[in-house]
Amino acid sequence: MLTIESHVSLKPYNTFHIDANARYWVEITCEEDIYTLLQLTEFVDTPKLILGGGSNVLLCQDFDGLVINVNIQGIEVIRADDDHTYITAGAGVNWHKLVLFCVEHGHAGMENLSLIPGTVGAAPMQNIGAYGVELEQVFESLTAVHIQTGEKRTFSHADCAFGYRESVFKRELKNQYIITAVTFRLDKHPVFHTRYGAIRETLAEMGVSDDTLSIQTISEAVIRIRRSKLPDPAEIGNAGSFFKNPEVPKPQFDRLKAQYPALPGYPVGNDLVKIPAGWLIEQAGWKGYRTGDTGVHAKQALVLVNYGNATGNDIVTLARQVQQSVQEMFGVLISPEVNIV
Repeated sequence: MLTIESHVSLKPYNTFHIDANARYWVEITCEEDIYTLLQLTEFVDTPKLILGGGSNVLLCQDFDGLVINVNIQGIEVIRADDDHTYITAGAGVNWHKLVLFCVEHGHAGMENLSLIPGTVGAAPMQNIGAYGVELEQVFESLTAVHIQTGEKRTFSHADCAFGYRESVFKRELKNQYIITAVTFRLDKHPVFHTRYGAIRETLAEMGVSDDTLSIQTISEAVIRIRRSKLPDPAEIGNAGSFFKNPEVPKPQFDRLKAQYPALPGYPVGNDLVKIPAGWLIEQAGWKGYRTGDTGVHAKQALVLVNYGNATGNDIVTLARQVQQSVQEMFGVLISPEVNIV
């Protein structure tokens, strides 16, 4: 039975641990719950916020509407061919749980995305990525229900219009659909991605050679790296990477490289070079900075943190200061990856 609660604290439901409140709250555990909810006429015109694991959201105020927590579970292998295995997961499935399932069963493609916080339903919205791999590389399709009409629709890869930490669900279709399930295309013949970040170095420290390289060892390396650099949201409030890595034209990158020889960069096509935002922030002097309960993490400058009682607006104020500082020093604008509500 669908239960709608009133005046619910969202602090346990966002990894920044911001103490904001929802006027109304409901948990969705199956697709039928959505149709039941949409038939409640008293909520037709109520503003709605779709919330998964709350790992990529910054709440700056109470939400005077209905928060819909999507908790649809289930992982199922639906078909396979000579090269691929297709797996469907419910939108509420923990992302890392799905990655571990794939790694354990030899389904390749997700291993570099290990330990990313959040849920399956949020992953395509953000086109999550890490260590040289993005979700769109393993994405097949998703199903979603239109909030106003109740129409169920299947979105193909092309329909999602993926970009760098972007999709149609963050732009034209923002807040219009509830994603219920996502289908992934995993490889039977792995292609290993070990060039990005510290993966090769970490694999060497683990004693892994080319002969023993596997999706399991890559996943273990990524987990080791993330745990060494990123704060556990259960201990310190954060949403992982707060800013996107900026992409700049190669001539601009070359000028910056001449001025800052240690500047890292990764060609991404179209004569663009991706620069690690964390490096820029650290060079601008923000790494380890703290004011009150708000700060920049001491081990990873890309992560803004709530040490206890920071508000969403406190975090936003710090983010803007960091942005301005980086732009003044490098002439590069870094943009938030986190969704600010």
